[in-house]
Amino acid sequence: MPFLTGELVAFFIFALLIIGGAIFMISFTKVVHMVVSLAFTFLSLGGLYVLLEAEFVAFVQILIYAGAISILMIFGIMLTKHTDEERQAPRIAHESITALGCLALFGMLFYAIQNADLTPNGVLNPGEDNTREIGLLLFTERVIPFELVSVLLTVAFIGAIALARREEEE
Repeated sequence: MPFLTGELVAFFIFALLIIGGAIFMISFTKVVHMVVSLAFTFLSLGGLYVLLEAEFVAFVQILIYAGAISILMIFGIMLTKHTDEERQAPRIAHESITALGCLALFGMLFYAIQNADLTPNGVLNPGEDNTREIGLLLFTERVIPFELVSVLLTVAFIGAIALARREEEE
């Protein structure tokens, strides 16, 4: 079967890992398990970016999302109080509806992909080093939006610290 290539197999494996991690994330009841499955989804998404030859985006995905955000969420969970007062009954109906919805979504996506016109409209000429190209674009043509985003994130960080201190004093 000439259609079955290594890239296609890797794509389906990463896609199944991403979907599985996302389903586990919404299915688990313990928050720590949710964060671990979310980190698993982020790592699998980084692998998918590597397949797309977007190494910089894959590196940022793994470094920022799988690393920093997941660790931040785990620290947030560890530093807050949790009680086991909320015992939930079996969610068989909820899980059945979720599975049915997933199958319906898979069917619609499969139908849309099979009927899509995937002929290339032009020639894609990616740079030899896409990290260098992103850096050049970011620091030449897009330097003002980049700096505005950094100022916005700094202001949001300072505001979060101010709100946390105000709540702590009360």
